[in-house]
Amino acid sequence: MSAEAPLLEITGLTKLFGGLAALANVSFAVYPREICSLIGPNGAGKTTIFNCVTGLHRPTSGTIRFAGRDLCGLRPHQVARLGIGRTFQITRLCRGMTVLENVVLAQHLHVPSSLWDAFFGLDRAARDRARREEALERLRFVDLAEKAALRADGLSLGEQKRLELAVALSTRPQLVLLDEPAAGLNPSETRRLDDLIARVRESGVTVLLIEHDMRLVMDISDRVIVLNYGKNLAQGTPEAVSADPAVIEAYLGEARP
Repeated sequence: MSAEAPLLEITGLTKLFGGLAALANVSFAVYPREICSLIGPNGAGKTTIFNCVTGLHRPTSGTIRFAGRDLCGLRPHQVARLGIGRTFQITRLCRGMTVLENVVLAQHLHVPSSLWDAFFGLDRAARDRARREEALERLRFVDLAEKAALRADGLSLGEQKRLELAVALSTRPQLVLLDEPAAGLNPSETRRLDDLIARVRESGVTVLLIEHDMRLVMDISDRVIVLNYGKNLAQGTPEAVSADPAVIEAYLGEARP
């Protein structure tokens, strides 16, 4: 575990929907520049954690702190401006817009024009050129620059997932949350995604991901956090977690002999 202060720290997080506890006293931390995977059977509460962190759900109790700041009660656009980006299991793109326009739009949503003016002292035309060049740089990063002029709905699923990552990175996050990025991908696309997530970390961005592809999780994760029925079950290195009898039982229904 890192000697640095956590970038994201979740303590005693509980989320009730009516009488159902989707999360019950969940606690964990994510440290700067690590790849941390959040795993567990369906219904374990993984996506609810993402929704609480990003302001889509308000926690019933507990705290969520990012870079020392309390996130509870903030709206999604406020969380994004603090430095948290996100993708979704089912991609949320403007499919009738071009690949480049999707990335530029995210800049408009998360960095108001007045801030661009203050940062760069640019007039509108120069600001638009700067946005376009930054968007192209994000597309180069995810190997989609050559498809900048295509409509988003003309991309393959793997390309759409890489575009959604470029959109998330365009908000200049310190932390990016990836929600099942390998879902629906073939083995070749998954290997490409593996390399891309490693490059995201190398660029200085911390990664927290939900993923059911255990090969991907074990290959790229520094640490793995396991949930079951909305509660902490285990956490540690991929090797330690994969050998934990409680984790094996949660996934397979019985412990190994």
